[in-house]
Amino acid sequence: MAQLDTLDLIVLAVLLVSSVAYFTKGTYWGIQKDPYASSYALANGNKAGKTRDILKKMDETGKNCVVFYGSQTGTAEDYASRLSKEGSSRFGLKTMVADLEDYEYENLDTFPEDKVAIFVLATYGEGEPTDNAVEFYEFVTGEDPSFSGGSGSDDKPLANLKYVAFGLGNNTYEHYNAIVRRVDAALTKLGACRIGKAGEGDDGAGTMEEDFLAWKEPMWTEFSEKMGLEEREAVYEPVFSVNEREDMSPDSDEVYLGEPNKNHLEGTSKGPYNSHNPYIAPIVESREVFTVKDRNCLHMEIDISGSNLTYQTGDHIAVWPTNAGKEVDRFIKALGLTENRHKVISVKGLDPTARVPFPTPTTFDAVVRYHMEICGPVSRQFVSQLAAFAPGEASKAEMTKLGEDKDYFQERVSSHYLNIAQLLLRVDPDPWTKIPFSLFIEGVNKIQPRYYSISSSSLVQKKKISITAVVEEIRVPGSENVVKGVTTNYLLALKQKQHGDPYPDPHGLTYAITGPRNKYDGIHVPVHVRHSNFKLPSDPSKPIIMVGPGSGVAPFRGFIQERAAQAKAGEKVGMTVLFYGCRRRSEDFLYKDEWDTYKESLGDSFALFLAFSRETPGQKIYVQKRLQEQADLVNDLLQKKGNFYVCGDAANMAREVSVLLGQIIAEKRGISSEKAESIVKGMRSSNQYQEDVWS
Repeated sequence: MAQLDTLDLIVLAVLLVSSVAYFTKGTYWGIQKDPYASSYALANGNKAGKTRDILKKMDETGKNCVVFYGSQTGTAEDYASRLSKEGSSRFGLKTMVADLEDYEYENLDTFPEDKVAIFVLATYGEGEPTDNAVEFYEFVTGEDPSFSGGSGSDDKPLANLKYVAFGLGNNTYEHYNAIVRRVDAALTKLGACRIGKAGEGDDGAGTMEEDFLAWKEPMWTEFSEKMGLEEREAVYEPVFSVNEREDMSPDSDEVYLGEPNKNHLEGTSKGPYNSHNPYIAPIVESREVFTVKDRNCLHMEIDISGSNLTYQTGDHIAVWPTNAGKEVDRFIKALGLTENRHKVISVKGLDPTARVPFPTPTTFDAVVRYHMEICGPVSRQFVSQLAAFAPGEASKAEMTKLGEDKDYFQERVSSHYLNIAQLLLRVDPDPWTKIPFSLFIEGVNKIQPRYYSISSSSLVQKKKISITAVVEEIRVPGSENVVKGVTTNYLLALKQKQHGDPYPDPHGLTYAITGPRNKYDGIHVPVHVRHSNFKLPSDPSKPIIMVGPGSGVAPFRGFIQERAAQAKAGEKVGMTVLFYGCRRRSEDFLYKDEWDTYKESLGDSFALFLAFSRETPGQKIYVQKRLQEQADLVNDLLQKKGNFYVCGDAANMAREVSVLLGQIIAEKRGISSEKAESIVKGMRSSNQYQEDVWS
């Protein structure tokens, strides 16, 4: 064999490297970067390569105003975006929107005097911060936060920080707007200077939007005075560019047709599954639990085997909804996009801090169907923005009036529960083709998962999650409009499909129930689990009292299921009392046949008290009445340190139950009502009294 000289070796080496490079292209190198690979695909909280220093980020991007949000359902994020846009367009501020969990806060003591921070903070549950605001909240309200300069609380380390605060709350909860109040107090204590009043919006009274609009005008006046700004005529400046892609079709592999991230797009979905990354779970069982034809309540079993999802009894399951085809068609028609609905578009942020709320490239149809809250309430401020793009002068005048006149807007829009497409077509049936699609991306909220109390026990069925959901429908008095629940009707369509209907259309609605590219076929639904503090006592011998009328019984089915299993296994189980109510025993008595089975396992440790509101002519009986009748039992179990739970309507039932409990304690213990109220508050603080309520 001939000897290889140096040149031969070099040539062979080059050929070898070239071959390896050629065959590994697209696997180890030369990989086309997906802009959503980190924020959508990984979905695990890691944000590699992004600074967590907010001041550095503001300097790098030339910003002088940051709008932070703490949001659970997307509303606070929407208000933050609106404040950011308004500050930019009206006052020339260099604004950015920031998720509170993306940054650290030790260097807030070096916040420059010529910059401003705005905090838009929702209060979640029983006076808790939203998931993305926990770290910030715990830091700033801590006993003695540790800042970069080493100063303590008494040194007023935030003396340079100018801030604005707006809170989102619900007055039917005891801790109304607690988070913004506590954060405001903490920042003030640390020396920060607030601009304007700390605003508070009230979802419980249905005045959130008007509260926000009424708060922001005087806030902007004081803001401009303190910062030396002059107002200018607001002109729409898009945050996103939207470009049609002639080089792609909806069949192109890289086009997102509703998939939430790259792994789902490529058919390689993997965990962790969370609020950024759903698990496409099979529905293994679905059935109707009402026995009347004009109302529906669904029981569903969701299989989470192999997903690494876990839950504890009392947790919530989130269902990722799809908009109804009827509403998607209406929206597409209103914008004049019918012929182009399946055109591929690329959406990009025109500012380095702007985050596109869905993966791209995609299609108009996919954005509207899977990513926009097109059936949500309409913002009066958004209507004002749309006026400039009306098809004609008459429609422009009408939109301007709707945007400016609060009472007129209430009469024509809010009282009829119109969504944005319904409003546009009522004002002018001609297509609204002048509205930039980017304005809808900015102005229509991102569709949010809906949360349901899990109605099963993790001890009994670790790999299956039960859902109990009443299908929602609101008939508006004096209006032909009927509001249909987005997610519950979607679930009803899935149930109908599972029971053999090839073309389900609950209440005249159709859904793309097989999902993007048929990836949900075989009756699947996108879900994730949210952990809750609504929990059974760790000691099963401790007594519990549960009040859960209607679908509020859902988590208590799980509680009782668990205690029945513990009793069957020979454990000592404490007194387990359920107060349940519905309209009629023969119509909507949820899980009627199950309670006797649980009674067999629990024996005298289980007591069920029933209230039927429509069964006795001329007399409406609610759970509150049954609770009053059992005052001795309730007081006795509470004195034995029993836990008290309420699930259901926050505005009426839960509030009345709380008042009634104070009255029972006062009467049975011979103490003043003030002392009894103090005891109830103490029960809440110690988690002896727990609520899982909604309005």
